[in-house]
Amino acid sequence: MSRKHMTYSGIGGQAVIEGIMMKNADKYSVGVRKPDGKIEVAVNDCFNTSKRKGITSLPLIRGVIAFVDSMVLGIKSLTYSASFFEDEDYEEQPSKFDEFLEKKFGEKAENFIMGVVVAISVVISVALFMMLPLAIADLLKKHVGGVTETMVPAIEGLAKIFIFLVYLLLISQMKDIKRTFMYHGAEHKCINCLETGNELTVDNVRAASRYHKRCGTSFLFFVIFISIIFFIFIRTDNVAMRYLIRIALIPVIAGISYECIRFAGVRDNIIVTIISAPGKFIQKITTKEPTDDMIEVGIAAVEAVFDWREYLRGNGIYVPEPVNDKYVLDEEDGYYE
Repeated sequence: MSRKHMTYSGIGGQAVIEGIMMKNADKYSVGVRKPDGKIEVAVNDCFNTSKRKGITSLPLIRGVIAFVDSMVLGIKSLTYSASFFEDEDYEEQPSKFDEFLEKKFGEKAENFIMGVVVAISVVISVALFMMLPLAIADLLKKHVGGVTETMVPAIEGLAKIFIFLVYLLLISQMKDIKRTFMYHGAEHKCINCLETGNELTVDNVRAASRYHKRCGTSFLFFVIFISIIFFIFIRTDNVAMRYLIRIALIPVIAGISYECIRFAGVRDNIIVTIISAPGKFIQKITTKEPTDDMIEVGIAAVEAVFDWREYLRGNGIYVPEPVNDKYVLDEEDGYYE
């Protein structure tokens, strides 16, 4: 069944350490393949962004909030998945700083640490992908003959794309990151399998595409691309103001990028295909073909928060009820127990 005939599933996810996080409405699950080979799935509550009201539901503003929410949820999921691979024989004693946080914030200490981690992540990202390209462009203008003021935005834009691609290529060579990118592929395949009208089985998921328009990689590309467009037109000769403007406009750029990825994620037309193409191309780096055991983790994570059988039936697709995790014999449709 063509995806254009399917309703929007609303499910999204993220690869974690040896596992996958899946989010649907106000629930999210984290499925992890433990060292003993078994799959552990945890389900927790999260805020449903579609329920935001008032100013927080307005375009642009909701994008900034959703971006922060996704970062917090992503770090929580990564932390949970990493806990399965800590050295059980090593009991780490709490440091004085840990004791201080526990005394100062009590049960909210974890939330404080999470906020600090998110803030540091944002600062590093801004420095690497926003400030460094501008610094490179300014240095070339200052020290290389023939580089004019009007050329600075173009040089800055090329530097952003170059740094982003090199960063992805470098981290993709790390062994652990390669496996994470394989789980990233499994996450996309599970969602694509459903949104193209197929039952969530290992064989069907394996055959699905590992590229998806709602991917975080595509969001990052939109951030970079839109920032390039912005700063071609928003220019100043004051060097300090250049950096301040870029910092001040980060929420605006993130908000617009969110609206673009949101628009592309629920539509299929020539415009969406064109604007989604660069993000899908970059996903050739950030997603890899998963193994069947990785696909199994993805399926377990989906089933913990999403009734895919009901979703398919709602789209007019016949799905038999499972019996002991296997299908009932149905000679006409070809399902066998």
